Amino acid sequence: MVRWLHVIIPSILLVLGLALRVIDPSVLVDMRMKVFDIFQQIEPRDYTPVPVRIVDVDDESLARLGQWPWPRTLVARVVEQLSRAGAAAIAFGIVFSEPDRTSPWQFLDRWFPDTEDDRLLGLIESLPDHDQVLSRAIGAANAVTGFVLTDASTGPAPALKAGYVTAGDDARLFVSGSRGSVINLPIIEGAGKGNGSVNLVAEHDGVVRRVPLLVKYAGKLYPTLPAEALRVAQGASTYVVKASGASGVRSFGEQTGVTHVKIGALVAPTDAAGRLWLHYTRAVPERTIPAWRIIQEDFDPKDVEGTIIFIGVSAAGIADRQITPLNPAMAGAEIHAQVVEQILLQTFLLRPDWADGAELLYLLVFGVALVLVLPWLGTAWGALFTVTLVAAALGVSWYAFAEFRLLFAPVYPSIVAFLVYISSSVISYLRSEAESGKVRDAFSHYMSPVLVERLAADPKQLKLGGELREITLLFLDIRGFTTIAEQYDAEGLTRLLNRFLTPMSEIILAGEGTIDKYIGDCIMAFWNAPLDDPQHAENACLSALAMRARLQEFNEELEREAELNGRRHMPMRTGAGINTGICSVGNMGSEQRFAYSAMGDGVNLASRLEAQTKTYRVDIIIGETTEAQADGFATIELDQIIVMGKTIPERIYALLGDRTLRESQDFLSLKRAHDEMMSAYRRQDWALARDRLAGCREFDLAPPDLAALYDLYERRIASYELNPPGPDWNGVFVAETK
Repeated sequence: MVRWLHVIIPSILLVLGLALRVIDPSVLVDMRMKVFDIFQQIEPRDYTPVPVRIVDVDDESLARLGQWPWPRTLVARVVEQLSRAGAAAIAFGIVFSEPDRTSPWQFLDRWFPDTEDDRLLGLIESLPDHDQVLSRAIGAANAVTGFVLTDASTGPAPALKAGYVTAGDDARLFVSGSRGSVINLPIIEGAGKGNGSVNLVAEHDGVVRRVPLLVKYAGKLYPTLPAEALRVAQGASTYVVKASGASGVRSFGEQTGVTHVKIGALVAPTDAAGRLWLHYTRAVPERTIPAWRIIQEDFDPKDVEGTIIFIGVSAAGIADRQITPLNPAMAGAEIHAQVVEQILLQTFLLRPDWADGAELLYLLVFGVALVLVLPWLGTAWGALFTVTLVAAALGVSWYAFAEFRLLFAPVYPSIVAFLVYISSSVISYLRSEAESGKVRDAFSHYMSPVLVERLAADPKQLKLGGELREITLLFLDIRGFTTIAEQYDAEGLTRLLNRFLTPMSEIILAGEGTIDKYIGDCIMAFWNAPLDDPQHAENACLSALAMRARLQEFNEELEREAELNGRRHMPMRTGAGINTGICSVGNMGSEQRFAYSAMGDGVNLASRLEAQTKTYRVDIIIGETTEAQADGFATIELDQIIVMGKTIPERIYALLGDRTLRESQDFLSLKRAHDEMMSAYRRQDWALARDRLAGCREFDLAPPDLAALYDLYERRIASYELNPPGPDWNGVFVAETK
């Protein structure tokens, strides 16, 4: 179970991320919307002149024509002027829900409520009612009035002046509705050619990104102001609403909502709720005409001829301001105008109904790929892989927006992907730390701290289970340990052995060696595993020489202790065998208990060489491969020998010292005499061999003492003089003991 945490935990996060995306809480919706806002901010819609204008009641208009609200006779003058100029439609983003307070009858009721003055009453009666004046102006024009839908259950139903034909599922199931309304005075509402909702419903975060073309009230569909302006301008009478289940609409048997609204000859794609995604332009002065200019004598009718006009208010303090992706305070009339512009231009932002599924699929595929791939890539390559995929997804979504005006938001899937990456990386890190801890625990007792840290930092350097590699092995054994042990009780012998093994082990570890095991009073160690050591043969030889020097110091300590305790001093002597060869190294043993060790013919030969130190009476013997690789040491050839269990002879050498000794004149003279003695010995020139042997005895390089070695060869020469070995003798010595 623990081994699979790097897959299980990221998989759980991925499943939770998918589930959260299916639920799609408002925070995720807001996140997507912010991405779409950024896209628009980077590349807003270019303004293209179309016959859509805003007649704006701005601050200058108020300064010239008086404070708001204006008398409706003044509004009527604006409408009449626009109508005479040939405006295709005049849409009011203003609701005239109460009688004009400047009308004569309103004036009379306010100032002279109880008057019976016939002259005053006659005068008032002769004056036109302002609301009637505006009603006549609206009735004579292609005007569209507006109403406001509210959540309060108040007000009469707005007048519905257009018919609806629905293809597919009932659109009323999907569009938003309200329980109340605020409408124009009946005299004004009844005069208009159209009547539409002016509501601009912001998203959860207060930003207007979509504008409905349809709304619902009292079980009926109503148009919105920009839709009505388009219908009236075209002289159309009916809207065609296409929803799921309609011909040509793929819904796979599901009620997925509204897809298109046809207004006259123009078709506008919508979301499921009948809303149009807005691709805003930045503010452009060409779109707006100040209201005061309309009633000026020099007004050019060509400015509004054939144009759809939206009358709105932008003056400070009374304006209807909305937050949009490009403007934190855009006038509502400008939003309505931009809706109509897009429909006329037939350029739309689209969020396909399959976009949610595509984003879910992206998250699933991306997440599964990360779960499967990250454990094999590692942290650095995994980060690069994750960033590359996220960048590719962002690039594709931007390309879809810039080239095709499609809205995709890979941000949330990318966040989940990063969480998957982070969780996988953290678990991999923790596993790596755990593995490093195991490595430290496993190797701290038989490797130097420096090597342990190197191995812990990169456990991949350790190939668990065994690998073939060239290593240099050392066996170090105490000579005559049984005799020494007779002088100590069990506790004292244990202390003595620990005092010996501790400094010898420290020397091995300091020389970058690995302690394989302790076999009683014997140490087995090797170099070049588990970490690479290009100088493994040299380091093994240096360690053996250092142990020889440390043994001399140890014997001096034992001698002082023996004198203090009145005990006979028996110096401790060791024999070391060193061999280089191909071996299998790794964790050997069973599942219950194992140890990092080495196996192979090279191990056996190193052990046999250690045993042969008793035969040749030298303390360090190295094999010919070790001697060839450990350049720079003082060595002399001991023999060609076939050890027990082998059939091929091995040339063996005595390791006498380091480079300093190798370059000394005494050693060079000794080596020359020794090599001549060995050459004469193998040629069966016994007289010359004896002569050169005598010359070798003249040099004292102790330690080590080579007298016993030359005694051995003197006995062999004497034996062969009495019993010649024969012409086919090759000088190879066959060992009969281990």
